[in-house]
Amino acid sequence: MKTITNPDYRKWIIWMASGGHCGFFPFAPGTVGSLAALPLAFGISFLPTTAAGVVLILFSVFSMWVADQAESISGCSDPGFIVIDEIAGMMFTLLGLPFDLGIAVAGFVLFRIMDIIKPFPIGYLESKIPGGAGIVIDDVLAGIVCNVLLRLITTIHPF
Repeated sequence: MKTITNPDYRKWIIWMASGGHCGFFPFAPGTVGSLAALPLAFGISFLPTTAAGVVLILFSVFSMWVADQAESISGCSDPGFIVIDEIAGMMFTLLGLPFDLGIAVAGFVLFRIMDIIKPFPIGYLESKIPGGAGIVIDDVLAGIVCNVLLRLITTIHPF
């Protein structure tokens, strides 16, 4: 593992990985990180879905790099303060859906459940892919699954 010594670089990486320090919340930091994603998801909801998808893919790749760097800085595997993965996953949950209170709440609850229980293959990917990619990919997949579920739910019962 590479040792990162520049204190300014370390601060920026930790700040980004922790979602602006949301990951240091004393309890449920993943939930706080998911909440922090809502303003970002609202912001990209004004983009065409294709453009928003490209932004999210780029954000996810960036998140993998940041999570990898944060893991190196912390010296431990998948430290709890890293919530940039929840931010990416939550934004995928709401991608291309109308951003309103009902959808946002349903998406948030659905994503948190999916992120906690990690059904196959979500949990499998997290355990098999090392580093920042493993930290982020399970949340992105959970977000995509939640997005599909939200689309099905809103087709049957509009909010």
